[in-house]
Amino acid sequence: MTPVIALVGRPNVGKSTLFNRLTRSRDALVADFPGLTRDRKYGNGLLGDKTYTVIDTGGISGDEDGIDAAMAEQSLAAIDEADIVLFLVDARDGLSPADQAIANHLRVNQKKTWLVVNKTDGLDEATATAEFWELGLGEPRAIAAAHGRNVTSLIDEVLAPFPERDESIPADTGTKGIRIGVIGRPNVGKSTLVNRLLGEERVVVFDEAGTTRDSIEIPFERRGKPYVLIDTAGVRRRKNVHEIAEKFSIIKTLEAIKECHVAIVVLDGRSGLVEQDLHLLDYVLTTGRALVLAINKWDGLEHEAKEKMRAEIKRRLGFTDYADLHFISALHGTGVGDLYPSLERAFASANAHWSTNRLTTILQDAVESHQPPLVHGRRIKLRMAHQGGANPPIIVVHGNQTDSLPEAYRRYLTNTFRKVLKVRGTPMRFEFRSGKNPFDPMADASDREKAKKRELGRTQEARNSRRR
Repeated sequence: MTPVIALVGRPNVGKSTLFNRLTRSRDALVADFPGLTRDRKYGNGLLGDKTYTVIDTGGISGDEDGIDAAMAEQSLAAIDEADIVLFLVDARDGLSPADQAIANHLRVNQKKTWLVVNKTDGLDEATATAEFWELGLGEPRAIAAAHGRNVTSLIDEVLAPFPERDESIPADTGTKGIRIGVIGRPNVGKSTLVNRLLGEERVVVFDEAGTTRDSIEIPFERRGKPYVLIDTAGVRRRKNVHEIAEKFSIIKTLEAIKECHVAIVVLDGRSGLVEQDLHLLDYVLTTGRALVLAINKWDGLEHEAKEKMRAEIKRRLGFTDYADLHFISALHGTGVGDLYPSLERAFASANAHWSTNRLTTILQDAVESHQPPLVHGRRIKLRMAHQGGANPPIIVVHGNQTDSLPEAYRRYLTNTFRKVLKVRGTPMRFEFRSGKNPFDPMADASDREKAKKRELGRTQEARNSRRR
């Protein structure tokens, strides 16, 4: 059994810093202001032959209101599912009423709790921990999460009762299944959609732009199939981004797009399409991720507003016509279940493999139906095609004068291959290569060698003319 360790405490006591230290990652955002972490964030760690799972949580202050109350609920849920609780307090701030309230809650729930006094670097340990004996949770352990001081010895002691990992059972990396990134502008309903897809209140939802600040990875199963959902922070226009933490949130979102298999781009049906939506879609297309479009907040719209939105999508999103389009309500669940077949189809198309023989046959049929144009009086010839990669699929086409192939003909080939291969939900990329004459002895020669060959040819020709 892999033990689950929850990190709880007041805001800004160093929980995310300790999370990164225990998971040997930079997955959790860290900044010197309270309330940055809002959702439960999970990570895996390994110490010796023992594995463990760590849960980073938002801060609990005891007087939560609004979004802070939702953050506190996430923290309490983490306590309930954990085997061990590391209760972090701040040595520099000293004991506070909020610390006492959290300690009372932990005693009532009878959770195995370790009292951890953080930020003791530069302080005498005995002096820094003395006042925290008052909490009645046993001996306070002094650490400095930012510098790693006493962290290894603490976790070694915490994991002592648990057995070593069975080597015959592979360690769970948390990356199994289709990785689904939920992307969009702030306040379009991404976290609501994530909770609806999961069937539980897993991430914080609040009617305020910028609620999600970090990318949250959530592994789950549906009908026996594994998935990983990634809830991301909303991406605003650059001129509207001022906080350093928000800049890092956007970087994490862009990284999540690159690392996911399929991106669900959530658009707001009530506000319509804006330039930022097009920029996000362009980034997804540039990175080659498979794509599913979800128009959220669709229920409640008037018929006229729906028709206007449909027309706008048709006019402005023509470059994403390969993606499935869904009109949903994440709040009420309307149409959310229909996303899964599109996700599966997009993932399958992005990772499909085809034989060279089949691709060449499709190419030859396409050329026979519509010949490439003439260039300088010569016909462009396309001879064969083979697959050069997947996710996204790359088709390599060989021929001559391929650099002169018009863009319109390239689009014709893309549409033909997409139709015949039934590729849906993923971009297709084509690479055109002009082959060399295999009977040309100078095909692989350098420019200098070719120039020398031409000069020798001219010299020989001059000699022959003099002899005549």
